[in-house]
Amino acid sequence: MNSSTIFILLLLAIGLSFWAQFKVKGTFKRYAKVPSSFGLTGHDAARRMLDAHGLYDVPIEPVRGTLSDHYDPIKRVVRLSEPVYFESSISAVAVACHEVGHAIQHKESYPMLVLRHKMFPIVNLTSQISPFLILAGFLFGLFNLAGLGVAFFSLAVLFQLVTLPVEFDASNRARREMLNMGLVSQNEEQQVGKVLNSAALTYVAAALISLLELFRFVLILLESRNQN
Repeated sequence: MNSSTIFILLLLAIGLSFWAQFKVKGTFKRYAKVPSSFGLTGHDAARRMLDAHGLYDVPIEPVRGTLSDHYDPIKRVVRLSEPVYFESSISAVAVACHEVGHAIQHKESYPMLVLRHKMFPIVNLTSQISPFLILAGFLFGLFNLAGLGVAFFSLAVLFQLVTLPVEFDASNRARREMLNMGLVSQNEEQQVGKVLNSAALTYVAAALISLLELFRFVLILLESRNQN
């Protein structure tokens, strides 16, 4: 596979990323209009799921924005966007329980989540440095420097790949617990799945883009070294 082919694949992956973002927003908006049959808000569902797993001390906080929901492992708090926190809808319950899935992973020391947390400080630093090393290396013909930049970038790609099973596992936990705890009905399970699956696409697209970008950098580096 040459650099031109990878560049074309990269463009397709970027297109997939835009489509995934459009899909997740559209799916969330669609099922935000579908009321939860049990009348639970995102906060209600999250609180019940946390308590069922003994996480009584994990608070739930509302945050501004849309799809800004996340679990903070440092402060051990679930933060839900206002449309999720306050509303009673399929989207709200699905997203809220997904974030609680991360809190449960944290409690159980889910291996991939532990690895992701350990990688984060290193990747946070190397991902900021790598573009400058790669650019400087190619501009000045310092291929060892460019190679170091590519190595640093590969850590960011690995981080993206590690994120995938973390997100999939959180969604699987959410779907299982929602049914087992009666937070959603059997008829709503498929709708919940559509919300969670659309969100998962964004992580898949991001990982694919990073992986193809890494391949492109490696090929450019190898071609440059061969020419010299």
